[in-house]
Amino acid sequence: KKANEELKLLFSDNDDDTENFPTPKPTLLIKTMVGMVAEEDSIILDFFAGSGTVGHSTALHNVEKNTKCKYLLVQLPESISSGKYKTIAEISKERIRRAGQKIIETDCHKNWNKDIGFRVLKIDTSNMADVYYSPDQLQQGALPGMVNNIKEGRDNPEDLLFQVLIDWGVDLTLPIRKEIIHNKTVLFVDENALIACFDAGITEELVKKLADYSPLRVIFRDNSFVSDDVKINVDQIFKQLSPSTEVKSI
Repeated sequence: KKANEELKLLFSDNDDDTENFPTPKPTLLIKTMVGMVAEEDSIILDFFAGSGTVGHSTALHNVEKNTKCKYLLVQLPESISSGKYKTIAEISKERIRRAGQKIIETDCHKNWNKDIGFRVLKIDTSNMADVYYSPDQLQQGALPGMVNNIKEGRDNPEDLLFQVLIDWGVDLTLPIRKEIIHNKTVLFVDENALIACFDAGITEELVKKLADYSPLRVIFRDNSFVSDDVKINVDQIFKQLSPSTEVKSI
């Protein structure tokens, strides 16, 4: 009963959405369970996110105890017939958004960092075309059609970035910011953990500017350089200006 009241209060603008969860879990119970086992920076995993109670409860635990616990929720995009949202996953996300905003408006631990942000990822196929992973299986006559090694429609910078993070084994929860440098979109992962630029027309001036940041890793698209000379010189530029940087092209 308490859990239903909580959910209806969060979705008071559309009660139909709460009808999809006749038996939600109460946040007080889950928060108590988290408190029994969690340490300062534990990760709380829920393979059946449902309405997102575990994420909500973990955030409440952080507020109360001034901890930095993270939650990892997994939910299939199961279709639902009633309400504003079309899948259970959409309700999970919206519940966490609304709960976070409500938490910010309440009395919080004076030292809590007020971090209510979360990142949504979905399992998908690789961004890379078959030529990227198995070039030896292609016939010579097919090469003209394989100049672009990225699948059509999958060249969004953020989409490509997460492909790179997975391939490189970089933490998917690290902060990401975007900056325009020399009229190109540059993505910074945890400032200098990884720098990526997937725009076309990469110049030597831009490469030198990125080297000034001394990133641990830097990545470009293989066919994005203004000339073959610039592409060849990239490794040498980083060896001179930032020798510890690992350079990669996709």
